[in-house]
Amino acid sequence: MYRVIVIERQYASGGNEIGIKLADALGYQLYDRNLLAQAAKALEISSIYIEGLEETHSGSFLFNLSKTKLGGSAYDKTLSMSDKVFLEEKRIIEEAASQGGCVIVGRAAGYILKERTDCLNVFIHCEKEKRIERAIAREGIKASEAEDVLKKYDKRRSGFYNSVTKWEWGNPAFFELCLDSGKLGVDACVKTLLEAVKSGC
Repeated sequence: MYRVIVIERQYASGGNEIGIKLADALGYQLYDRNLLAQAAKALEISSIYIEGLEETHSGSFLFNLSKTKLGGSAYDKTLSMSDKVFLEEKRIIEEAASQGGCVIVGRAAGYILKERTDCLNVFIHCEKEKRIERAIAREGIKASEAEDVLKKYDKRRSGFYNSVTKWEWGNPAFFELCLDSGKLGVDACVKTLLEAVKSGC
């Protein structure tokens, strides 16, 4: 049985909702936006201030995850704030995984935990039209702006992921499961993941 499930997702694909329902069904701890609050608290800065740094990178990324060990300290004064935030979130992710029983959404957690055999790496995607509908209905995005918002957030997430991992965001080769939430529906995705979790390891 997998003790850690990590979920990368397209914007407005329902990935967060799937993570919430999966964690609830398994009785696992959920790490999603609360990672930001935990990192902000540890760094003693406002979560509002660093919210814009989520899934962004400095450009240099001194601790490039594809070439170096996942080391470094969030308290290194030479690092940019976005790098410090990510390093602190990485620490939280590793600690959560070591305890087991958790669902982690985003933050390249699958790559961070790639050496763990008890980790299920998942990508949630959905066709653009259904994501636009969801963005309008669930995220409160204006219909006239929805398509641009999708592009913005997908570009931000993929850019961050590809930068720190040198893997390709959404490429099935880097995920054990890729699920189309538009065709399957959120509940069917959760059911599929529950079966996968129980059959793994």
